[in-house]
Amino acid sequence: METIIESPHFTVNDLLKEYILKKTKKLTKLDERLIKCHVLLKLDRSSTEENKICEIKADGPLKKLFASCQGLTFEDTITQTIHAIEKQLRAKKAKPRRDGKKLEIENESEEEAL
Repeated sequence: METIIESPHFTVNDLLKEYILKKTKKLTKLDERLIKCHVLLKLDRSSTEENKICEIKADGPLKKLFASCQGLTFEDTITQTIHAIEKQLRAKKAKPRRDGKKLEIENESEEEAL
């Protein structure tokens, strides 16, 4: 999976880049078909201490996931945003098929009787 990191108006150090790559790599464990992960780090101009914003867009075949979080540090916001994307991936996996076809489940007891 390709990971693109953007941070307008400031540069991201190597430790934070490695942290982002490590966290986004976990997304491929839930869905190997993810193609691209776009991470945007921003600073909010508010007077509060929670002015770090992380937005993540994950793209795959027939999937477009998005999450955004705001917090005290970039590490916290990245972790929260990754958890939100993971939750979306799990929800998409659990959804039944929409094409009207039923999943056929073979009954093991019938096979044993034969």
